[in-house]
Amino acid sequence: MTVTELRIPGCLLIVPDHSEDERGTFVKTYHEPTWQSLGLRTDWVEEYYSISHQGVLRGLHCQLPPSDHVKVVSCLSGRAFDVVVELRKGSPLYGKTISLVLDAAQPSLVYIPAGLAHGFYTMSPEATVAYRVTSVYDPEHDAGILWSSVDIAWPAASPIVSARDAALPPLSQFKSAFVYRQEAS
Repeated sequence: MTVTELRIPGCLLIVPDHSEDERGTFVKTYHEPTWQSLGLRTDWVEEYYSISHQGVLRGLHCQLPPSDHVKVVSCLSGRAFDVVVELRKGSPLYGKTISLVLDAAQPSLVYIPAGLAHGFYTMSPEATVAYRVTSVYDPEHDAGILWSSVDIAWPAASPIVSARDAALPPLSQFKSAFVYRQEAS
């Protein structure tokens, strides 16, 4: 497993150990002792996935305190343009983004600390994106920012978005409840 810290503190790109042979590919996405030795959270309480059609944009979502969570995302099939946005007050990178392509053919995971919004755009005919989180979904603390209100070079100018996502406030109107701490995780 290789771990690379991305531009936003605490946000990591994890390339898991994997092997390929004539049968296909085997990927080890999680090994608790290794994650603990790296100081990463391992107290997962919920895991789910979405299957999205090409042109769909999901996000930019977060859970507010006290239901905020660390999230790990990976693309299990297809390709997704993945984005995180720094929302922690006091961060020198507040409002800044990271974007990368998650491709099932090149296994990788993004470790996203609490206080960041997450979203993705489906680049392939279909993509399955898996999520693992450290808090149970809480609709009362569900939040996010409008996908088009942040400086992101999305692959399409007019993606397919849900009514909920289209109604999220722009970043300029988002009242962040997150606080940046030097050693965020």
